[in-house]
Amino acid sequence: MFEDPTAEAFEAQRDRLRAVAYRMLGSHADAEDVVQEAWLRLSRQDADTIDNLAGWLTTVVGRISLDVLRSRQSRPEASLDTGLSELVVTLDDAPAPEEDAVLADSVGLALLVVLESLRPNERLAFVLHDLFAVPFDEIGTILGKSTDATKMLTSRARKKVRGTEAPTAVSREQREVVQAFLAAARGGDFEGLLRVLDPDVKLTAETPAGTVVTLGATKVATGAKLGAAAAAVGQAAIVNGLPGIISWNEDGTPRSVIAFTVTDGRITAISAVVDPAKLALADLPEPA
Repeated sequence: MFEDPTAEAFEAQRDRLRAVAYRMLGSHADAEDVVQEAWLRLSRQDADTIDNLAGWLTTVVGRISLDVLRSRQSRPEASLDTGLSELVVTLDDAPAPEEDAVLADSVGLALLVVLESLRPNERLAFVLHDLFAVPFDEIGTILGKSTDATKMLTSRARKKVRGTEAPTAVSREQREVVQAFLAAARGGDFEGLLRVLDPDVKLTAETPAGTVVTLGATKVATGAKLGAAAAAVGQAAIVNGLPGIISWNEDGTPRSVIAFTVTDGRITAISAVVDPAKLALADLPEPA
């Protein structure tokens, strides 16, 4: 129980505020920082002067998030990493897509990739209005724009989002292509690997020594022991909305997380995390 009514009221809003900040920034850590800053600002404010606490907090979180996004624009290296920077992994029991509720977070990450194409003002307008139903006039207050200008900004952002293809549920075809790759890797079938790999496939592996990139089907197939090891001891998973596999060491600690991008029946990209330090920080499922 909270003895401070202001703290209690804030905690009631925390999850929603965190969701807003995460959709804006694409980083759980940054979202937590934004929410904490919002609490610090509220603690310095006389809460009795705030008529609509939920709206006030949304405005504060929106403004802080907007500042972060604008700062990222001036420092491109600080932008969202659209690889496997945020690991959202669920075991894949091949459910029917229309019945699969656990894909929500992964599909959300797919949307984050699309949102990266928006400018900061567009992203804030789209996220607040279309995802969290914040009125246009309140969004306009955050942006310093009129209600009509905010409507136009949101409409422009919406068109960009709709015009960008985002991955949705993992299909049966994608699963079959990944399984064919893993079977070929496990059996040492070099020709089988080449059949399912796009000629320009890119393999990105996050290792303890740093990020290693391999380009081209021949080189990726030659080094496919990565896939063979995962296939031998791993389990099918959905990784950031993509078909993948997770494997564990004998002591139950995670060994690797691999995600596959499948386009037109071929694997066009493979993202792997084999860095124990990063895996230890991720919220991963336990071995089945």
